[in-house]
Amino acid sequence: MARDAGSNEPTREFPGYPTGDDLKVRSTATPEWTTDTPEGTGDPADPAGPGGPTTGGTGGGGGAARGLLLLLGAAALAVIVLLGIQATGILPEFRNPFAKEQTDRSQPPLLKSIQDLSRYVAAEGNFQVVVDTQNDRRNVPDFLLNERTLFVGAGSVEAYVDFTKIGDGAIVQSADGKSVEIKLPAPQLGETNLDMEKSYVFAEQRGLLNRLGDLVGNDPNRQQQVYQLAEERITAAARDSGLSARAEENTRKMLEGLLRSLGYQQITVTYVAP
Repeated sequence: MARDAGSNEPTREFPGYPTGDDLKVRSTATPEWTTDTPEGTGDPADPAGPGGPTTGGTGGGGGAARGLLLLLGAAALAVIVLLGIQATGILPEFRNPFAKEQTDRSQPPLLKSIQDLSRYVAAEGNFQVVVDTQNDRRNVPDFLLNERTLFVGAGSVEAYVDFTKIGDGAIVQSADGKSVEIKLPAPQLGETNLDMEKSYVFAEQRGLLNRLGDLVGNDPNRQQQVYQLAEERITAAARDSGLSARAEENTRKMLEGLLRSLGYQQITVTYVAP
């Protein structure tokens, strides 16, 4: 449409682009983005402008969580590296801050008695026994109530002659001083010494109720019965092993060598019941 050449007034006014001051006023006056501004009129470099992303809310929480995870990962990596360096021996002086420590709160030993011994240990036998015990209940399944222990016990038994039981007249010397007769008490077997360093539980089976009972109150002497059985069987084996006869022979040889050095030519050693 033609218009007058001398007219400089616009026939229609269009909304202009908002300036920075207008944006500030508009963001303060209206909380929501209006449709009066054309698309793309916002400053893309200003993320805080109208319609732009905000830095509050869940975005900050996610960044803090990632930072915490990175810190924990770095600490774990540092611990692994330090432990690896110590294991390889690169830094032998490095002290492991997570090393295992043991605290001994035991009481000092108490001397209860002293016993004088006048015995000659002539022989010693070393034994090993396998004890297989089971404690259960009738008409109760083993998976509920059952205690079975397979124990390997190692122990030793000494055979000795008690010189304190030598009575008067037990030593008879000949008139010429060349022969002597000695009567000694028969050798005895000492107590079985169970070696706990060489003894161990090979296998153990326990029912469900037995395990629950351990959680309520564990019995520290639960294996005591197994130890006693092992000692009894080792003692019985020592009696049948000929250990006493070996002790008699060794004691006789010891006395013969000692008395011959004193000038005796004929030495007779006999054993009597104690």
